[in-house]
Amino acid sequence: MGNKYDVTVIGGGPGGYVAAIRASQLGLKVAVIEEKQMGGTCLNRGCIPTKSLLHSSEVYQTAKTGFEYGIVAGEVEFDFEKIIAKKDSVVKKLRSGIEFLVKNNGITIIHGLGYIKDKNTIEVTGQELQTINTGKIIIATGSRPSRPPIPGLDSEKVLDSDSLLDLKTCPEKLVIIGGGVIGVEFATVFNSLGKDVTIIEMMGEILPGVDSEISSTIRKSLVKKGIKIYTSSTVTSIETKQNTECVFKTNGVEQKETCDLVLVAIGRKPNSDGIGLENLGLMPEKGFIKVNDKLETSVPGVYAIGDVTGKVMLAHVASAQGLIAAANAAGKNQRMDYSVVPGCIYTSPEIATVGMTEAEAIKQGNKVKVGRFPVSANGKSMIMGETEGLIKIVTDEATGEILGTHILAPRATDMIGEMCLAMKLESTVEEISNTIHPHPTVSEIIMEAAHDVEGLCAHKPRK
Repeated sequence: MGNKYDVTVIGGGPGGYVAAIRASQLGLKVAVIEEKQMGGTCLNRGCIPTKSLLHSSEVYQTAKTGFEYGIVAGEVEFDFEKIIAKKDSVVKKLRSGIEFLVKNNGITIIHGLGYIKDKNTIEVTGQELQTINTGKIIIATGSRPSRPPIPGLDSEKVLDSDSLLDLKTCPEKLVIIGGGVIGVEFATVFNSLGKDVTIIEMMGEILPGVDSEISSTIRKSLVKKGIKIYTSSTVTSIETKQNTECVFKTNGVEQKETCDLVLVAIGRKPNSDGIGLENLGLMPEKGFIKVNDKLETSVPGVYAIGDVTGKVMLAHVASAQGLIAAANAAGKNQRMDYSVVPGCIYTSPEIATVGMTEAEAIKQGNKVKVGRFPVSANGKSMIMGETEGLIKIVTDEATGEILGTHILAPRATDMIGEMCLAMKLESTVEEISNTIHPHPTVSEIIMEAAHDVEGLCAHKPRK
């Protein structure tokens, strides 16, 4: 039968399409149901397009400051339409690449909305209604931007991260509700393009969950670049009369910020409603589907991966979960390990973290030793003119075990992989210290911080 599959994946995002490919590689007949576009939020409305905008804004800043390096280019301007066109071009190329890989693995792509009738039957509403018979199901429906109950939020001047990416003109003044990862990345984009940006964050510091030393340092950097940041602040309404005004309270005092547009960036909610979970007897908790370490739900043969599980809402975690779920759907016995998960934030400088913060390590009863090294003392960073930031390695004093690494530096997101591998292999900080790092590179700061754990850093003044 043409509509009978061993495994059907609902959702073609970074979790879903990877799960489909792995299931096919393991010999299963596979279908992917995707309502919108292959690649999901990450490729079409998240990771990739935002990084394209960030790179364009970075190139603009580099061009503007070129005279400091002896490069004379005249007056530098940017064309926002071309920035958006470049983003769209990258997304389209990657999306076609994913579609090719999926089809190359003999997987059927079915366009439409998947609705689970029972654990072996899925109804697809697309151009035509069709019924899929399947041995197993992998739910990979992802998430969407959250919208809080703020009066005035339905104005056309209020955007979420999806709609902001479709802008054709660049706002002169942007207010961002939310100082988490999405908020600070978009703040970086528009600030780098010379625009007026304000962040309003409910918590006492931006980037909650990031090591406090890193978050306070990046906050100072963002403020120095001209971004206004209000913390411990709650937005009460958005008024769009003659001007758009964001009304908020800071410590009980009402304030207003006038702007062209408001971006709501307070997190994401799972896409678990309207997919037929009730027909399986599955009851999501706050919208999230509960799974075990094999990514299987309480219904045998039905798996869930990615944002909809609420485990760690990151694209690379969704992909890792997809590999595990697919293997188990194929009869393997693999378990998901969340002990080493990197987090990346594309501010300027970048932030990359893995493992516990210093506060978390102490709270868990560890006696810690911390090594630090400033980016300002790194030769390559000095050459690049990017000398803000630091690296911080948190270790167990008795064993030298690496408990966490937190980097605020240029190319931090490319360097964190070294520390992920070190933690995965249970390396000690001494082994990092004894590993010769190439010079001149920004990656030397890792070795220097490892030396500093024992107070033996050659390029750092004695206390």
